[in-house]
Amino acid sequence: MSGGLLVAGTTSDAGKSVVTAGICRWLVRQGVKVAPFKAQNMSLNSFVTREGAEIGRAQAMQAQACRIEPTALMNPVLLKPGGEQSSQVVLLGKPVGELSARGYHGGRQQRLLGTVLDCLTELRGTYDAVICEGAGSPAEINLRRTDIVNMGIARNARLPVLVVGDIDRGGVFASFFGTVALLSPEDQELVAGFLVNKFRGDVSLLEPGLDMLQDLTGRRTYGVLPFRHGLGIDEEDGLRVSLRGTVRESTVAAPVGEDVLRVAVCAIPLMSNFTDVDALAAEPGVVVRFVDRPEELADADLVVVPGTRGTVRALQWLRERGLADALVRRAAEGRPVLGVCGGFQILGEHIEDEVESRAGAVAGLGVLPVRVRFAREKTLTRPVGEALGEPVEGYEIHHGVADVTGGEAFIFDDRGHGLDGCRVGQTWGTHWHGSLESDAFRRAFLREVAAAAGRRFTPAPDTSFAALREEQLDRLGDLIEQHADTDALWRLIESGAPQGLPFIPPGAPA
Repeated sequence: MSGGLLVAGTTSDAGKSVVTAGICRWLVRQGVKVAPFKAQNMSLNSFVTREGAEIGRAQAMQAQACRIEPTALMNPVLLKPGGEQSSQVVLLGKPVGELSARGYHGGRQQRLLGTVLDCLTELRGTYDAVICEGAGSPAEINLRRTDIVNMGIARNARLPVLVVGDIDRGGVFASFFGTVALLSPEDQELVAGFLVNKFRGDVSLLEPGLDMLQDLTGRRTYGVLPFRHGLGIDEEDGLRVSLRGTVRESTVAAPVGEDVLRVAVCAIPLMSNFTDVDALAAEPGVVVRFVDRPEELADADLVVVPGTRGTVRALQWLRERGLADALVRRAAEGRPVLGVCGGFQILGEHIEDEVESRAGAVAGLGVLPVRVRFAREKTLTRPVGEALGEPVEGYEIHHGVADVTGGEAFIFDDRGHGLDGCRVGQTWGTHWHGSLESDAFRRAFLREVAAAAGRRFTPAPDTSFAALREEQLDRLGDLIEQHADTDALWRLIESGAPQGLPFIPPGAPA
């Protein structure tokens, strides 16, 4: 059996995903054959593997850090929220139904433990090391009985646990101590130590606290990672432009031409795969903002209506906020609008949904000649084609089946036949996520947008989204290599679950 490690966190968004990716990239640069794993992921940002399985984008990103193809084994359970009370359950890459939180945690989750452990065992039989990511906090004592992603899998697979804490939000020492203290003695036994994330300042001022933490818990700190901007790639939730910037507006490199290009992304409910706009934000001179008011569309050169897990709900939200009318006006005026997946469906004439919202017949915005019917079978593909005279590839994740009745085809196959989406004037729609990561197509698209918007904007001729992603993953690997005790970390991965660590009085039963 190969080496392994579970990267847990004191909270959600403590940095588990990026730390896992950083450890993976550091290991692969040392010649270690490594794979990522997350037993259960709750996210609306997902990806399609080459075999047609849907997994979390974070695990696809971590597979890229390992320089391997992602597979369903790396994320056997994916939960895609459909509202406050229910989620679609995706098992081994395929949807198997909708469940309430109570229904899932009330019995279904525990029954998936065998499947999860089988996937981990298969990975550990193939790779030198498997770096697992936890979810939320391992000290969610109300859910411990049915846990399959934190201490539940660590105990069954005998994995050592590294707990990551975000010091930037404060209270990291109390969070470390409290996390361990709330665990049962059997779970505490597996916690090897801590990793401080997002530290700003002089590490020497932190060291006395780390020594005191070790005295209190008997567990060492394996490193202090400094705060770095722009490392939140392929977030599971929250709003970020991953490669450059933050939720409201991306940090923009100087434009190649005279003007910048302003992109407004409608922050619709249950927004999925908003990572589609990362490739736009990576372009010098392109400003990307997430917006929720109609007046914020006024100065935008391009408006993007992104994917969503709730097409009908998002459509209603756009109407309630006045954004629907603003989008219809833009389209009539010939100002650029792009709809992706659910956004494409929203821009159409008619939606028939007895699957996702069960709302039946609903009128769309009517700016594209498209009629959508939701099928029970989910489309999961990795298509390739040509658009605007350039090669393009992407991935599809949707229940909606589009019947295009007019306009121009957007994406073509190699024989020039319409393959996906449509275009009317300066309004485009496609089901393809990730298409803007195709560099030549993205540049051609931005040239069209700039011309329609009257901007003297020129796309940079050499921006490579794939190269930027590789640079970013290397930066994560550098953080681990330069700021963690990598010798001790490797011994932990290689040797397995720690033994003989002192216990803190537990606050929860096994």
